[in-house]
Amino acid sequence: MRMLPILMIIDNFLDNPLAARQQALGLTYPSEKSAGNYAGSTSALPLQIRQLTEAVSQRLNAPLQGAEGTLHAHCRLTLKGDKGRTGVHIDPCFYSGILFLNLPEHCKGGTDFYVHKRTGLDGIPSRPADLLAAGYQSPNDCVEDIVNKDTFRSERWQRSMRVPMRFNRLLLFSPWLFHNAGPGFGTNTHDGRLVCLLFFNPASK
Repeated sequence: MRMLPILMIIDNFLDNPLAARQQALGLTYPSEKSAGNYAGSTSALPLQIRQLTEAVSQRLNAPLQGAEGTLHAHCRLTLKGDKGRTGVHIDPCFYSGILFLNLPEHCKGGTDFYVHKRTGLDGIPSRPADLLAAGYQSPNDCVEDIVNKDTFRSERWQRSMRVPMRFNRLLLFSPWLFHNAGPGFGTNTHDGRLVCLLFFNPASK
């Protein structure tokens, strides 16, 4: 598998984004606002977008598949005031994606990326030498010391970038970058923050 871009933005990704949005609005969103790791509610079923994974693989020139054991292709609806148990985090996969499904008139915020102030890291180092240079023996040690300790301590992080929400924008990025969703907004499914979550692993040969 070749090296994938740290971050990539593809606008106007779907040929028929309104159909994808309507399908997302028709999904069931079980209430988990008081217990979920992340703010908002996650759809019970994934979004059925034909050849979505294949289209991403083609754009990246790398064979990918949905990561088992994740919420690949599920949608998340986050309304104003929704809270979760996790803030800045990383993702448990090989590559991540977020497809924004809000109409232009409702788009606000986006996805935020951070630098950890104490260590100066913007993610978990992928190379062993860089990991050792940062003072960690393994990625798990790094996750435990940075993400698990400081996920909700906003004073420990400096936002380095916000990728603005835009209808039918696909954001692809390294899952080991420290990131978090922008704040929720709206009061219902039609004007709330609505995204499709994508988690990829290398395709099986």
